[in-house]
Amino acid sequence: MGETFLRVRHCLIGFPGVTKLEIRKVFSHPQALSQCAGYLRSMGVKSEPTYDTAGSVKLLKALGDHTFAAIASHKAAEIHGMQIIQEGIEDNPENYTRFLAIAPSAVTPTGEAKTSIVFILKNQPGALFKALSVFALREIDLTKIESRPLAGKPWEYLFYIDFIGAVNEERVKKALDHLGEYALMLRVFGSYARANIG
Repeated sequence: MGETFLRVRHCLIGFPGVTKLEIRKVFSHPQALSQCAGYLRSMGVKSEPTYDTAGSVKLLKALGDHTFAAIASHKAAEIHGMQIIQEGIEDNPENYTRFLAIAPSAVTPTGEAKTSIVFILKNQPGALFKALSVFALREIDLTKIESRPLAGKPWEYLFYIDFIGAVNEERVKKALDHLGEYALMLRVFGSYARANIG
């Protein structure tokens, strides 16, 4: 089990022999289209969302229109026998996607670790402050906090947190025990090796 980050590099893909100036419409997943929005505006082309990036290249090939292009990976162009017109067209060169490799049972990470958890709190003043204080008191660094509404329960939320440390560390055990005193539900997804992207 471990964490890794992959650099997102989008390619403008078209039919062999087609130039960028010939393109009138570009297909891709909505996220890829938004990540390349500035580039597409500079081209002055229409964009059309599809179900995924690789599928947009398959669709492009099936349509057969040489004024159409797709945004996808280098590998997608290779698989479908299409041409990369331009590589690295994303607007943000520091765009990374985080991936977690999971195992069927708990593992003890070596080196610096991260842990991911989710919990629910009572809807009352100071609840989130108390929950987060269990980490601050033990100088545990939070790297992510996210909230999502709890389906069917207005004003109740799931809180997802990632922090530096592993569940086998004493300070982490104490923090989780302490959090358990406030949380209506607490689930530890696991600890894993922390990725280093820089």
